Amino acid sequence: MTRDHRLSPLSRLYLVTDRAFCAPRSLEDVLDEACAAGARMVQLREKDLPPRELCLLAEAAKTVADRHGASLFVNDRIDIAMAVDAAGVHLSRKSVPPSIARRCLNEAQLIGVSTHSVEEAMLAEQDGANFICFGPVYDTPSKRPYGSPQGLRKLREVCNCVSVPVYAIGGISHSQVDECIGAGAYGVAVISAVIGAADVTDAVSSFSDTLGT
Repeated sequence: MTRDHRLSPLSRLYLVTDRAFCAPRSLEDVLDEACAAGARMVQLREKDLPPRELCLLAEAAKTVADRHGASLFVNDRIDIAMAVDAAGVHLSRKSVPPSIARRCLNEAQLIGVSTHSVEEAMLAEQDGANFICFGPVYDTPSKRPYGSPQGLRKLREVCNCVSVPVYAIGGISHSQVDECIGAGAYGVAVISAVIGAADVTDAVSSFSDTLGT
């Protein structure tokens, strides 16, 4: 399938949070450093937090994102994304369908969807997703509940079956970026490779340089 994403407003690096990797630093401090280094697209994915705490964290993350001209996406919680005027939401296969989420969001807000098969990817696009994440491409503890690694062959198949931007996710290190892009991915979504890095600035810069952002 022919795709031209040159005019896409999306960053090729999609930073996904997990504050467990930040200790002893706060998530806000790590996000501030990452965004200052050039991260322009962040998904707040703190599934264990109750609504009130998540909303307060989302407000803080939105302040950090705005300071650096970055876009904040909130995982699953459409209400919190609306409350903090986030750039959009990121949905899973168990979330509200994209077509329903679209009724709640304004026209400028985007919808990302996590997918784990060709069928899920195609359905997400048909239902109105603006972009998708596909994986896990490689083995990683955070993605083991979603199944075995899909590999580059499946990533390529997904990228050939949809026209929306596809982010490869799951165990992706800086050294694996080129092969993911070579398989057709628009960009990569990373968690520990940046959030848990000893030098967050260097980690973001390394990904950005390879991705050409």
